[in-house]
Amino acid sequence: MASAGKDFYKVLGVKEKATPDEIKKAYRKLAKKNHPDANQGDPKASERFKEIGKAYSVISDAEKRKQYDQMRRLGSLGFGGRTGRPPPRGNASPGQDFSFDDLQGGFGNISDLFSSLFDMGKKGPDGTPGAGPKRTTARQKGENVEYVVEISFLTAARGGKISVDVAITEDCATCGGDGAKPGTEVKRCEECQGTGNVAFGQGGFAVQRPCPACFGRGRLPQTPCPSCSGRGAVRQHRKLSINVRPGVDTGSKVRLSGQGERGRRGGPAGDLILTYKVKPHSFFKRDGLDVHVKVPINIVQATLGSKIRVKTVTGKKVVLSVPKGTQSGTKFRIRGQGIEKAERIGDQYVEVVVSVPETLTDEERKAMEEFAEATGLKH
Repeated sequence: MASAGKDFYKVLGVKEKATPDEIKKAYRKLAKKNHPDANQGDPKASERFKEIGKAYSVISDAEKRKQYDQMRRLGSLGFGGRTGRPPPRGNASPGQDFSFDDLQGGFGNISDLFSSLFDMGKKGPDGTPGAGPKRTTARQKGENVEYVVEISFLTAARGGKISVDVAITEDCATCGGDGAKPGTEVKRCEECQGTGNVAFGQGGFAVQRPCPACFGRGRLPQTPCPSCSGRGAVRQHRKLSINVRPGVDTGSKVRLSGQGERGRRGGPAGDLILTYKVKPHSFFKRDGLDVHVKVPINIVQATLGSKIRVKTVTGKKVVLSVPKGTQSGTKFRIRGQGIEKAERIGDQYVEVVVSVPETLTDEERKAMEEFAEATGLKH
């Protein structure tokens, strides 16, 4: 365990009692200084950068830091001039050697403890933190499923219903998730010795992962199930009708409990998490709860004034009075015609754009020249 001998506090250059802010400040400074892009001529920069990131990932997390500090105090990491073995315990004599297995009375196998440091933020199949090395026979909650769903601008603004086609991996109904043909036996997986997990080396640490031979079940079918080819799971497509709340925007999420992957061994299903992506609209533009539109008017309407009808996101049209002498680019505010969300409602802003004719008939040109002469406008 090469990485195990590194003192993460020394790597970051902070004291053992450093505050989270001090740790973060030290990490940012070192990461910037040792980033490979800033040290392209130094082949060791990448290793230093990884080491700094590894140290920060442990001591910036309260739970990981607590376990790490416990191991430092026991001397199991070889810090402070210790020999790499824990202090005597029980009736042992001071000169007696201790192996890592002697720690099992307090912490369990040391490789499992190191593994837990880097898997603390992950959740096991049953939803609990960490990924232990032992196979559980308890009910396991299904995995959550996340999808990005595109919705129209008006559906996002007004709310409505959408249909979502979701691909879900579920336990095979034929074999119940065992992967064995009904009526046949299953045997223990020799690859993982029935635990359902195997250890992989990662940065000098032993990390537990689901066994690829038995897919984490710990058992292998003697005769594979014909419906799932022994995998114990099948891919299903599920069509769901989703109610979209008014006022959602790109990045808004909705969680549908129990609509994710099916649980194992009778456990509850996971959740379906949808993230909305709102498609742009050719007329309406959104800014928070306000809506902005551009409406063309002709030169006569701008000069003499007019009344125009303007579409809103509610589907209704509002009559807007344009005063005489209105300049192109002038904005008008229509209160209460924006997007409504959580008892709040925005406004609609209308920008008028004066449209000038590109071509004129002889009669129109003559009239325009007379207008220019009468008003003193040069052309």
